Amino acid sequence: MPSRFSRTTPVLRIFDIAKAREFYLDYLGFRLDWEHRFEPDLPLYMQVSRDDAVLHLSEHHGDCSPGAKLLLDTTGLRDYHAELAAKGYTYLRPGLETPPWGGLTMTVTDPFSNRIVFTERTDETIGV
Repeated sequence: MPSRFSRTTPVLRIFDIAKAREFYLDYLGFRLDWEHRFEPDLPLYMQVSRDDAVLHLSEHHGDCSPGAKLLLDTTGLRDYHAELAAKGYTYLRPGLETPPWGGLTMTVTDPFSNRIVFTERTDETIGV
């Protein structure tokens, strides 16, 4: 049987649980699916999701490095941009961009320097 790949789940490094919840849950509108700690005083590992997008957020230093960048395929990006703008988040006011290869993008940077580029493809989008 030939190989087939499915969903990707990126792991992003976090350092402050309250800031992570404020950004991912309150601002971006993801929901908390679950949290895990090996012991009460050990680092947190959690999953957040919105629709089909699933992200893992980790305080564990060995899981990943801060400053990651991920592309997240999105539809209705103009509506999502308006939703975020209406929240008046103090630390970030992302804009919409039309890259040279087509489509529409919006980049947000979390409090830990991870960048999420929400991308909406169009018929004119090439190679992305």
